[in-house]
Amino acid sequence: MKYTLSLDGDPNIGVYARAFEEFAILPATVTDAFAESVAEVLDVEIVRMFLQGTSIIGSLITGNSRGMVVSGLISGEERQRLEEYGEVLLLDETMNAAGNVILANDEFALVHPEMPGRMVDRISDFLKVPVERMQIAGIPTVGMAAAATNKGVLLSPRATQHEIDRVEALTSLPVGCGSVNMGSNLVGAGVLANSKGFIAGGETTGFELGRMEDVFGLLR
Repeated sequence: MKYTLSLDGDPNIGVYARAFEEFAILPATVTDAFAESVAEVLDVEIVRMFLQGTSIIGSLITGNSRGMVVSGLISGEERQRLEEYGEVLLLDETMNAAGNVILANDEFALVHPEMPGRMVDRISDFLKVPVERMQIAGIPTVGMAAAATNKGVLLSPRATQHEIDRVEALTSLPVGCGSVNMGSNLVGAGVLANSKGFIAGGETTGFELGRMEDVFGLLR
C-alpha cells in the first residue's frame, strides 16, 4: 500500500486530484497504477475526467458530504458527470477556483479573505456549514494552505497561533500543523485525504507522514 505518490513526476498531487468520502476525481489521463493506489488507500470509487478541459482538478473543485463546489467555467457535460455523484454548486463569479479558495469538511469551511459576502452565504447554505473568511500562514488560497477531513485538520506549519485558535473554534476535530514534500507550506497542494486514509506527495518525508497520521487520526 502506497502512502506517497507523484503524478507524472509532480508531487503536488492535491492540485490535480480531489478526494471525497466515497469517490475521488482524477485527471482522465492518470495511469492505472496511480488510480489503483488512490482507490486502495482512500477506499473510494475513481472518477476520471477533466474540469474546464484541464487536469488541475484539485484547484477547481472541493466540497463535503453534502455536495461539490466547483468552478462555474466547467462545461455542461462536465457538470452532468459530477451530478452523477452528488449535488453541484457552480462558482460563477471571478473567484471561481473552488479548490484553491475554499477549505471544507462536514463541520466548517474556510474561504479566501476577499470572497464576496453573497458567495460566502451561498457556500454556507449549500454545504450546510459555518463559513469563515481567513488566510493561513499569510496564504489567502486556504484550500492549498491546509487539508481538512472529517477526522482532522492539517494547517501550514507557518500558521499563526491566532489562525490555529480560529480554526479550533470552528471544529471539534484535532487541528495541527505540518508540512509536505520536504518542507512545503502548501499542504493542500500535496495531500489527498478523506476520513479513511491519506496520500502525500512523492517528496514527503517520513517525519511529515507521521505528523499527518497524528492529525488525521490514521495510524498505519
